[in-house]
Amino acid sequence: MVFNGQSGDALNASLVDMGTHFRLIVNKVLGVEVQAELPNLPVARVLWKPLPDMKTGCSAWILAGGAHHTAYSLCLTPEYLQDFARMAGIEYVLIDEDTTVGKLEDQLKWNELYYLLGK
Repeated sequence: MVFNGQSGDALNASLVDMGTHFRLIVNKVLGVEVQAELPNLPVARVLWKPLPDMKTGCSAWILAGGAHHTAYSLCLTPEYLQDFARMAGIEYVLIDEDTTVGKLEDQLKWNELYYLLGK
């Protein structure tokens, strides 16, 4: 199926295996309308702008270990996925409009200590 996704507030999520535990990484994004035909991309597609901005969002995603493949949703909020992570005992990392690389590095260090000590 070939179609363009909708624009609007959305999120990307990626579940990664950290060896000792799983990490659910969620990035709030802004879906934007596709402006071109994109004939060489014959698949379902969507374009988005990561929050808080491209440089910080991409740096934070890589730093957190975000995978290439993600789930994209216009319907879910980060709170839904945070609740799921709590219920499943999964580490939760949110990248949003308030994220800075320094704050995320600190969060990841504390999270790693938490999981190394066995929760």
